[in-house]
Order: sequence, then C-alpha cells, then structure tokens
Amino acid sequence: MSSTEVSTEVRTERVGSSLLITIDRPKARNAVNAAVAAGVTAALDELEADPELRVGVLTGAGGTFCTGMDLKAALKGESPEVPGRGFAGLTEAQLSKPLIAAVEGYALGGGCELALGCDLIVAAEDAKFGLPEVTRGLIAAGGGVIRLPKRIPYHLAMEFLLTGEPVSGSRAGELGLANRVTASGEAVDVALQLAERLTANAPLALAAVKKVVRAADGVPEAESLAVMRKEMGVLMSSADAHEGMTAFAERRAPQWKGK
Repeated sequence: MSSTEVSTEVRTERVGSSLLITIDRPKARNAVNAAVAAGVTAALDELEADPELRVGVLTGAGGTFCTGMDLKAALKGESPEVPGRGFAGLTEAQLSKPLIAAVEGYALGGGCELALGCDLIVAAEDAKFGLPEVTRGLIAAGGGVIRLPKRIPYHLAMEFLLTGEPVSGSRAGELGLANRVTASGEAVDVALQLAERLTANAPLALAAVKKVVRAADGVPEAESLAVMRKEMGVLMSSADAHEGMTAFAERRAPQWKGK
C-alpha cells in the first residue's frame, strides 16, 4: 500500500487494485471547499488514468463522510464546484471505473449527494444520510433531487427531500439505498472487500456496464438497446472476453489485461 496527498485536504492510498480516496478535513467535518474539490478531482483523474487501478473507494477522515459545502469558504468566494464535473468534482463526472462510497458518520447535503454519485454505498449502521437543503431555503442541487427518486421509492425520496430529516445507515440499508450496512467503524474495510470483489471481473466489462446504464437513463428502450449491442460487440472482440471464455473452459481464474 502507498499513500499520497493529492491536495492539502485529500489523500489517496492504493490498496491492491483499488484507490482509497479520503477527504481529510475532520475538524471541518470534511466539508467541501475549493481545495477538497480540486483534490477529489485529482484523485478521480488518478483512478481513471492508471490501468492498474480498477475501483475507487471514497470516504472521509475522523469518523465523518462529508457534511456538504463549506459555507464559511463559500462566503469568502470559494467554489466547491468543478466546471463540467459538478460538486466536489464528482457529482457530474463521467467515470468509467466503479466508485464505492464508504460512509461513516454524517453524509449530509452535498455529502449525501457525493454518496449518491457513487455506484455503490457501504454505510455504518449509525451513519446519518440527509438532504437538509430545504431547511435553508435551497434544494439538493448536487444531483440529490434527481438521483434519490431513482434510487428509492418516490414517496420515501420525497420525504427525504421535503422534510430534510436524516435517516440512519441501518434505515438506508432497509430502503435499498446502501448495498452493505456495517458496524460502526467498519465501512471502509467492507467497502475495500467489495472493491476487491469487483476487481476480479473484467475491467472493460465493468466500464461497459456503467456506460450502458447511463445511456439507458431516461431514453426509449430501443436507444438503450442499441448502445448495449454496440458495447457488447466491442467486448466480444476484446482480448479480455476471449480470456474469460478460455479461462471458464479451462476451469481457472481469468487474467485480465483491460484490452
């Protein structure tokens, strides 16, 4: 394992084929300022650019995931947004590799939206998810008002969005918002275990799944099927697909090359 600092307030650590990205502002409950946004952007660029890295895990230091936008920094003119990539450089980013949120403590406002921007969520049972923007005269404009009703039933999502009241990690699991619910303090370990499970699969296929799922969002089925067929055609001609079928026939573990 190797650890690096990609900004003054974000650090990364390589764990096998996974990249652990940690927002490191525990005294500010990992609120997002310009430095955090730049750091998360740099970390995600590292994940995307390195073929040895297959999965990212996003978390926060000090027992808190993220409490959203740093209001003090915003009042000074700092922006938590990255052009073309959204809040903290994540909520509008088009990533080809899977990203898992490992949530301990508070995931509120923009912090909840960061979790929603990930592909999978692992939550400690005592974590707190909430979108309290309406209590400040705002809406969850980092994708929360759009994504949450697609993740959980409409009426439950509207309760989140209209009351602003948080729910526990245990409740998030019951609603289907979290993939795994862990004891307090174990979210990162379980997220890394889940990431390791994903890295056993072909990287091109993982990227194709994400691409097709995005393409199918809100479009007629015929259009999404066309995208799916195109991606399947690319995969069938890849070395990884040949390796996967050969390994199955030879009853051995495949050796993926990502091409």
